[in-house]
Amino acid sequence: MKEMYLYMMYLLDFCSETIEIWRLVGKILNVFKIVIPLLVIIYGMIDLGKAVVASKDDEIKKAAKQLLIRIIAGICVFFVPTIVAFAFGLANNTADGQVCVNCIKGNC
Repeated sequence: MKEMYLYMMYLLDFCSETIEIWRLVGKILNVFKIVIPLLVIIYGMIDLGKAVVASKDDEIKKAAKQLLIRIIAGICVFFVPTIVAFAFGLANNTADGQVCVNCIKGNC
């Protein structure tokens, strides 16, 4: 019984024990939030620039469609951390669970 209690205490302290990992995950997500929009803009400019220089309507339409798909994908990737944090908050209402969420958000 004592072993079970110790195991449960270990599980409850998981986020506090791994706080450095959660900080690293938060920093990586912040980098993604900066890099992904920049990549979408840069690749969109390159694709549309090539299409305009070629002066073909079909290529311009194709580049515009590809840019729209990239924008949608960028938005999805941008909001994944928010959705995950929301789900984490719903599933785990313990104080230790909030440590994980706060560190990912950069507030620890």
